[in-house]
Amino acid sequence: MRGIYKRELKSYFYSMIGYVFIAFLVAFVGIYFMAYNLNMGYPYFSYTLSGGLFILLLAIPILTMKSFSEERRSKTDQLLLTAPVTLGQIVWGKYLAMVTVFAIPNLIFCLFPLIIKASGQAYLKVDYWAILAYFLLGSTYIAVGMFLSSLTESQIISAISTFGVLLVLYLWNGLLDFLPTNAGGNLAGVLLIWSLLVFAVYQMAKNWILAAILEVAGAAAGVAVYFLKPAWMEGLLPEVFGKLSLSNGFTSVVNDRLLDISSLFLGVSVIALFVFLTIQTIQRRRWS
Repeated sequence: MRGIYKRELKSYFYSMIGYVFIAFLVAFVGIYFMAYNLNMGYPYFSYTLSGGLFILLLAIPILTMKSFSEERRSKTDQLLLTAPVTLGQIVWGKYLAMVTVFAIPNLIFCLFPLIIKASGQAYLKVDYWAILAYFLLGSTYIAVGMFLSSLTESQIISAISTFGVLLVLYLWNGLLDFLPTNAGGNLAGVLLIWSLLVFAVYQMAKNWILAAILEVAGAAAGVAVYFLKPAWMEGLLPEVFGKLSLSNGFTSVVNDRLLDISSLFLGVSVIALFVFLTIQTIQRRRWS
């Protein structure tokens, strides 16, 4: 895995993508830093960093779009798949290389709270918590973008699809207002989501018997709950999806000055999930 990691990390700086990515993030956050912290004298860098959330939607797709799409387009993925390393080591090596590139601007951000402290009052603990949450959120976005890159050989499609998914994640809390709150609407939503999950299982296992059993069992359970305990269905989707917001960990630091451990655990879990899905996607193509 070390060889894959070094190879990928060097490729980002040989192609200038790494330099552009780092400069883009630092310059954008730096503008907010000068405006809010230096000119207006606001003591929290965490508030300034919140202005850099949207820029991740533009920067992360640029970083991840070539991770596997370029390999498929140039047919060099066959060389990787026949290398004396496991598929998991390949995927983790690529992922950690991208996270390393993303870590560099975050390390630079660590200097900004010290500049604030040198100029006056500062809240270092909150600011560094915010940087940690920002780094974890970006690392989660990278895992999502890497998975989408593994689905296509076009870097453009990979970048656009990653931007679209990240935009949905960015607007997640606002989109929850459109979800139904009554029991019937939530039952329909639960059944639809369950069907999509069963379809994903079928695509990976290619076993229609297993898919049919899961579909029937899930539908029966949902209908049973609806008739026996309809109150459980009311507001179920907004409540569940509200807890799955990836940005909650960062916003809790910015707004409440608290580090939400559960949100950090959610971020790590999502990273592991999308790395696993990436491995399964490549594994399926490997034997197809």
